[in-house]
Amino acid sequence: MGSVERVRAALLAAGHADTIVPAPAGARTAAEAAAGVGCDVAQIVKSLVFRGEAAPVLVIASGANRVDQAKVAAAAGTAIGRADAAYVREKTGFAIGGVAPVGHLTEPVVIFDEDLLKLDPIWAAAGSPDKVFRTSAVDLLRITGARAADICEPRSAQ
Repeated sequence: MGSVERVRAALLAAGHADTIVPAPAGARTAAEAAAGVGCDVAQIVKSLVFRGEAAPVLVIASGANRVDQAKVAAAAGTAIGRADAAYVREKTGFAIGGVAPVGHLTEPVVIFDEDLLKLDPIWAAAGSPDKVFRTSAVDLLRITGARAADICEPRSAQ
């Protein structure tokens, strides 16, 4: 099963509609994805993968925010480290630029940027740098089983 099909299957299995669409400008960056779907960069979900002690740690964050690794580690309850492209592909099944928040090969610890809860709709990568899906923050929080937390640097530090 391809990566986009894995995302589609995960969405449908969670009772979420298949809202996967092409991202005309690509979705390798939050700015590209926002331009492609016609929304604010804050409404784009960044799916960031870190090395955890026992499992990968997936951070679901607003495209407008910078993630504070110390806050992520505290929310995840584990030390975290940077993950290279090979680790990301091995653990998630996705290439960097197309990492979706669902459909991972290895079950991650999932931490959710609470700032996303202020936004609707939001858009996330659908397993490929040229596909995204539309959802709500509440639905994405539910289907990922994530823990919502304050995980971003203060605005003045961004």
